[in-house]
Amino acid sequence: MGFAIIGIILLLGGYILSKINDKRSIIGKPVMGLGGLLILVGILSASVVQIDAGHVGVQKLYGQVQPDILNSGLHFIDPLLDIEPIETRTQNYTMSGVHNEGDKAGDDAIRVLSVDGLEVTIDLTVLFRVVPESAPNLFKQTGLDYKDKIVRPISRTKIRDNAVYYDAVSLYSTKRDEFQVRIYKAIEDEFMKRGLLLENLLIRNITLPTSVKNAIESKINAEQEAQKMQFVLQKERQEADRKRVEAQGIADYQSIISESLTDKQLQYEQIKTMKELAASPNAKIVIMGKGNAPMILDTK
Repeated sequence: MGFAIIGIILLLGGYILSKINDKRSIIGKPVMGLGGLLILVGILSASVVQIDAGHVGVQKLYGQVQPDILNSGLHFIDPLLDIEPIETRTQNYTMSGVHNEGDKAGDDAIRVLSVDGLEVTIDLTVLFRVVPESAPNLFKQTGLDYKDKIVRPISRTKIRDNAVYYDAVSLYSTKRDEFQVRIYKAIEDEFMKRGLLLENLLIRNITLPTSVKNAIESKINAEQEAQKMQFVLQKERQEADRKRVEAQGIADYQSIISESLTDKQLQYEQIKTMKELAASPNAKIVIMGKGNAPMILDTK
């Protein structure tokens, strides 16, 4: 509408100049013509609006929000309408304990009390989008700062309200998925009432108090030591079983040998051994029979 306003000013100025009885009156009509042209251009430009992809246009007439929306594309509208584009693509809002990582500067993590009275810190990312058909009502009731007025406070409140049903260790481990589903449902209902669609809720991190973390680490270390000791004991039992089997095998062997050997067999083995010694080129002492008198055989 800027061109139209300038055109109106030029049209009035040209009309005034045309009424003056001097040389200036001759430029009155050209100025009026230029003013009329600018008015026409202003009206045409105000009648055409483009809505970008991923946005809808909310229409306002003299401050009154209209119920109909403009989808992405080119539209011809009443030049008196004001169009407010609102994004309908997926948006995210992060509340993190790491400085400058979330939407708010500094530590913006959510601190909740568990059922056992311990303080647990939660980092969270909320994925949501504006429902196109609800954009006029959202704009009229909340405005464009719906992240600060809806997303942030509702998310933090619902998380605190539901964390009191769980103990700290369960939130951190076994009940984490259940807790996420519970708060998702609670936040989804509140968002839908206000024209927002919750797409996903991401619990990025859960931080336990230092005392609880130390206790968990001690328990894990103790369990690992117990498992290690069980392994050692199992290995020792296996070694003992192996030695027992080996000893039993030796005993069985000796039993079999002792039963099969006779005096004649032993005498035969003795004679055979002595013959082998006698054939040796080295000096040796050979004891024959059961007496004590040795026979020295020297083959040198």
